[in-house]
Formats: sequence, C-alpha cells, structure tokens
Amino acid sequence: MKKIFFIIITGIVFTACSKEELNTNPNDSYTDATYWTSEKNATAALSGCYQALTFNGIYGYATPLWEETATPNAYNYDNSAGFGFIAMGTHNAANATTGNIVAGVIGQRWADCYRGIGRVNTLLARIDPIQMTDDTKNRMKAEAKFLRALFYSLLEMYYGDAPLILDEPNLAAQQNLPRSPRADVVKQVLKDLDEAAAVLPVKFTGNDLGRATKGAALALKARVLLFEASPLNNPNNDQAKWVTAAAAAKAVIDLPNTGYDLFPNYRSLFLPANENSVECVFDVQYSITNTGLGSSFDLIDRQYNTNAPLRSIIDAYDMKDGLPPSQSPLYNAATPYVDRDPRMYQTIVYPGDTYIGKVTTATDPFKQTGYGVKKYSIYDKEATANLINQAGRSEINYMVIRYADVLLMYAEAQNEAVGADASVYSAVNRIRERAGLVPYAIPAGKTKDEMRELIRHERRVEFAFEGFYYTDIRRWKIAETVMKGAVFNSQNLQIVTRSFDKDRDYWWPVSQIQRDLNPNLGQTPNY
Repeated sequence: MKKIFFIIITGIVFTACSKEELNTNPNDSYTDATYWTSEKNATAALSGCYQALTFNGIYGYATPLWEETATPNAYNYDNSAGFGFIAMGTHNAANATTGNIVAGVIGQRWADCYRGIGRVNTLLARIDPIQMTDDTKNRMKAEAKFLRALFYSLLEMYYGDAPLILDEPNLAAQQNLPRSPRADVVKQVLKDLDEAAAVLPVKFTGNDLGRATKGAALALKARVLLFEASPLNNPNNDQAKWVTAAAAAKAVIDLPNTGYDLFPNYRSLFLPANENSVECVFDVQYSITNTGLGSSFDLIDRQYNTNAPLRSIIDAYDMKDGLPPSQSPLYNAATPYVDRDPRMYQTIVYPGDTYIGKVTTATDPFKQTGYGVKKYSIYDKEATANLINQAGRSEINYMVIRYADVLLMYAEAQNEAVGADASVYSAVNRIRERAGLVPYAIPAGKTKDEMRELIRHERRVEFAFEGFYYTDIRRWKIAETVMKGAVFNSQNLQIVTRSFDKDRDYWWPVSQIQRDLNPNLGQTPNY
C-alpha cells in the first residue's frame, strides 16, 4: 500500500467538434468507457478508495489528534477544524462549514465520507466486466465493501440518519435523497462487513500491507456492534446486543494465523519504524517517499500544540502500582508526575520532563496548558535538529483499529453480557501488563459495575490522544457529565468553561451547506 498510486478520472469538455470527432476515443486521457477496461486501472481505482481515508474530514491532516480536544483530555486553543466549537457546545449547522481545516470537521466528515462512498460504489458497479481472475476480483470487491462500511460507520456514529446510497454517483437520481434511518445504515454496514470478511485474506504482505483483511472486517463489525449495545443506543440494556458484540470481538481474538498481539513497547508502537506491527489490525498508510502523502501529526504535537493535554487526563493516570492516586501510597501532591502509570510518560510531555534535549516548564515549550503530546510523533527526550516544520510531512501510519482495542471491546461487551468472568480479567490484564503496571493484575471479586469503571478507565488511558475517547464518552452517555464545567492547565488554572446539551450534542448536525444543496436531508433533532 505504500507504493500504490492514486488517480483522478476527469470529464471531457467538447467544443466545436464534428460528429466524427465525437465518436473518437481520446488517446491522452480516460473516459468512463475507456477507463474500466484493465486490472491495472481497477487496482488504481481501489487505491483511490483507500486514499479517501486521508481526507481531512476522516483521518487526514491532524483530525484524529484534534478529535481528542472535544473530550476532557485536551484543549484546542484555535478551534482547529471546529473542534473548539464542539468542545464548548457551540457547534451548529451554520458553523459546520466545509472547505478548510480551520472550521469544518462536521461539514467535512459528511462530505468526505460520501466522496469515499462514491468511489467505492463506482468500483463495485464497474469492475465485473474487467478481465482478471475471479479471486482477484472478489478480493478487490471485498476490500471496497470494507471501506464502504467504514465510511458509513462514521456517518451513522456521528450524524445518526444518513442517505444510504449503494449505486455509483448519479446526481439526478441522488441529489435530493432524504436521510435513511440509522438502523438501515447499520444493517448495510454489517452486511458489507460480513460479505467482506467471508472473502478477505487473513494477512497481506509486501507492498499490499495496509489493505483490509478478514480481521479488520471482523474488528470493525465488533466496533459497530459495541456502539449499538452501549447506553446511547441501547437505553433499555438489551443483553442480547452485548452478547452479539462480545461474540464479534471474540471472533477476532479466535481468528487463526493472524499474528495479532500486543506490541511489547507502548511508546515505540507509535513510531514509523514499527508501523504494520503485530498490534495493527487496520491503519491508514502515510509515506512521503513512496506516495508523497503524509499527515501533520508531528507538526501538531510539537509546534502548534493544538491538542494540548489538560490536567484531567494527568489526574486520570494511575500510579505505577496500578492504584489511583487517591489510594496509592506512592502519590505525593507536591510531585504529581512521579511514579505514574508508564503510559503517561510515553504519551505526554509534562513540566519538568525532558523534550528534544531541553527540560520543559509550565510555559515552555507548551504554553497553552503546560503539556504536550509524544504519541504519534517522532519527538521525545532526544535532542534533534531535524524538526518537521511543514504540514503533511509525517509518515507514521494512523491505526484505525489496533489489537488492544479488540481486547478491550471484548472485555467491555463480555462484562456487560455475563459479568466479570475470567476472560474479562484476562483481556484487561493483558493491557495492564504491557503497560508496565506492577502489579498489573486486577484483584479478583469485582462486580460488573466495578469492572465497567475499570474498563472505561483503561480505554481512556490506553487510547489517550488517538481520537477514540470522544466516541466513547458519547456511547457511554457520560458526555453530559464529563464535558460540563471548567478545564484546567498544569498549574490548575482555569482555561475555559465548557458545556454539553444532553438533548442535542450526542449527535452532529448536517451542515447548512449540505441542506442548501438538498433540503430533503432534514436536520438532526434540536439543531
């Protein structure tokens, strides 16, 4: 995947042409009739479907990093991509604009997902007549269905109802479609994932690393089902939904010959040298060398600090003995950064830490909150003159799904389905053991409610600054509690006071631009 190339199929404008000229195929560009004729072109089109993952509204630029700033974990001082609006509870259909990275993830995600869906639907509609082996064709179609499921999963998880389009783009037929019920979208997502999983291989190697696998399809299915089972969408706590979600995650764990495991070193997991590791289930591939396509993760983490950690996430980390600060004899309020969960040191730069060869303070180099982020960045304690000062120059892949997530999805669903059985303890303890907590094992005898809180805690610190916590606090239906009130910097000084409307903010609005184009879309309730 690092070496695949991307194409853009453009239309042709004819002026002052004779009938004979109109019947002649151009030899310097493609038309719909001439493009879909070779396996090479179909492969390039599939690469274009994958490339949609790098759009700014999905996983491009620094969007996953900024998404963390819509949670109690981080602060976005300049409203990058409009996440500041979301964090403050002031987002609406009018300020969800598209077209730039400064103010628009709500508008961009909708538009970019449909751009990706359009590419997938075109490939699925056009690939059958092309001469290639059945195995290759079926595998490519399965990859495309996985991607369509991924795009639609984002739409249903953020906006709820969304037009369900399965045919190739046709403006006349599709421009005025209403939003389909979210349940119908979820049903199609699960159908696509089941069909993809039945065909996709367990592994890819060489230049095909990064393509969707059977494990990726099953893991995304588990994520979708977990979202369905959680309190936001399962207010009556239907146990059957938890059982189904647990089974979906267990299917990934039990899948033979995947090689999935936890990478031994948590910090190194997020460095370019270890991408496509045993922990990676599915990622977005970035490579300046091979494709000229990179993210801006290093720039945001080091220079702009627009995903600045808040004191709340620092306080969330346990001590290295696995106990929270309020219970551990190791904690000293005068030295709050000493003897903490090792993941804190591998994720966050704090006052007194050494960063790029210098000891940091509460205002230097991270003046917004006193904290910076190491994760998904090449920068750490070591001094270097090789600083990335341009956007789009970071090469570390972004992991959409990693094996630690599969384990914790299983633990969460299984705990809700049957309680804290041995398999739940095993899954959570594997995460804590890799983290380096001593002792790492959770004491026996936890109730379902106690284990639920432990699993939620592990998700928060394990995936801190990866862009998952926003969806977690929404699906757990705790955003109305944790997103309200003041947020604080490293000196415990208040920065801003946030709000969250429980009757509105669990779902995103459709941007006014989209509704101007298609009035039949309607609007998300209470916007």
